[in-house]
Amino acid sequence: MSLHTLKYTSTKTWHSIVLIVTLLFLNLLWSCDPESVIDIEPDKNDSASLDFVYDDQALPEITIQTTADEWNKLLMWFDMNEDNEEYIVTDFTFKKGKYNFKADSTGLRLRGNTSRRRPEGAKGEVHNPEAPDWKHVSFSVKFNKYVKGQKIAGQEKMNLKWHKDDPMYVREMYCYDLFERAGVWTAPQASYTKLNLTVGKVSAYYGIYLMVEPVDNDYLKNRKTQFGDNQGFLWKANWGADFVSADKNRMGLENVTLTDTYTPVYDLKTRETDIQLAKTQLADFITKFNSKTGTEFEQWLVSVMDVELFLKTYAVNVLCGMWDDYWNNKNNFYFYFNSEGKFFFIPYDYDNTLGTSQIMNDAGRQDVLNWGSKSHPLVRKILAIEKYKNFYLQFLRNMIHPDNDLFYVNKSKARIRNWHQLIGNHIANDTGEDMEIADRPASWSNCGFYRLLDDNNNFFVTKAASIP
Repeated sequence: MSLHTLKYTSTKTWHSIVLIVTLLFLNLLWSCDPESVIDIEPDKNDSASLDFVYDDQALPEITIQTTADEWNKLLMWFDMNEDNEEYIVTDFTFKKGKYNFKADSTGLRLRGNTSRRRPEGAKGEVHNPEAPDWKHVSFSVKFNKYVKGQKIAGQEKMNLKWHKDDPMYVREMYCYDLFERAGVWTAPQASYTKLNLTVGKVSAYYGIYLMVEPVDNDYLKNRKTQFGDNQGFLWKANWGADFVSADKNRMGLENVTLTDTYTPVYDLKTRETDIQLAKTQLADFITKFNSKTGTEFEQWLVSVMDVELFLKTYAVNVLCGMWDDYWNNKNNFYFYFNSEGKFFFIPYDYDNTLGTSQIMNDAGRQDVLNWGSKSHPLVRKILAIEKYKNFYLQFLRNMIHPDNDLFYVNKSKARIRNWHQLIGNHIANDTGEDMEIADRPASWSNCGFYRLLDDNNNFFVTKAASIP
């Protein structure tokens, strides 16, 4: 695609085709016995696609079962180190219509940063079967932790995320959907689910959760065609990932135990035995990105990056008001170097968006050409090139145009209302937390006046008005 011809043939079209084929196949199976449930074995031949599992127009149901002894391990381990990544043994069921995926002996652990907390009771307490004090937490499920080969839709893992800071139950769902609509295929997939938890003989309905595709080896395999391969180096960028310093001491392998946590700024997630080679490649990229100038920089840049894809990604990021990002807070993203050394930016973690903000004074009105720090070069140095700045601005203008089903306020409201209609009757849950949908940002947001459906202080309108 040229810089002057913006195409919005979304990956949604191709995903829809795959989904239709999958549904036709499953419907053919179901037609043999319309009353039966199709039990799916958790192996590599599972017919479900990612689009079938992450279907934002459906509301599947997940049930996780474990023993009281295993659950107590989870509680005890949290008390020892709340950042621990130890798994307990659970049974897992995913039910969507007559599709019934069951996997026994799966792994379950806690996940999250500021959202991570004890899932029941106070420190030192064990499971209380008479009066359990359930709390919303985020989980990671690993299907093949104890049984080799168990996967669903080609995934060995799934993340289950509670809506900690989003009383609208929609912010992260909206953002990932918008990335996909805008043709940013690097974004993970996401959709809603109802979550049930059984500990021993006690069951609880945990309410509406977000299923989010993990960024890992399976993520790379599922996008092998776009990336060109899945044999490169995948990195997770933690706080401090500014692409300024090429110090290899900032690069490494995360190591979390029951007593200690080591998290490097740049955390390698694939090909861990080749860590020294990966460090050298990343340091070389950072050094050249910062040192090259003029025509030499432009020629090098197009050889190592899909610049237009990167700018599309950042345009969506800025429109959604993602303040806890690379450009502003040097945080919350992944990146991948394929085997040819090409760099791909992977957006991640979009719950604190659409008017929920901090650090930045007002994400709705912030200048889209001065979104973050001048000392973070990855975006700013590219936008200093006139043709790329023009591409970025034109892409933003097309995103807010009324004719495109992207960021325009009326189209955005309609999508949100559709999701609310899907999940609205299932919000109340046995934790007693997050029991209603409310049109406001997180309580700690510095711009608590923003709304998504109300016309007064509407974030979509305000953000669109900031586009020059």
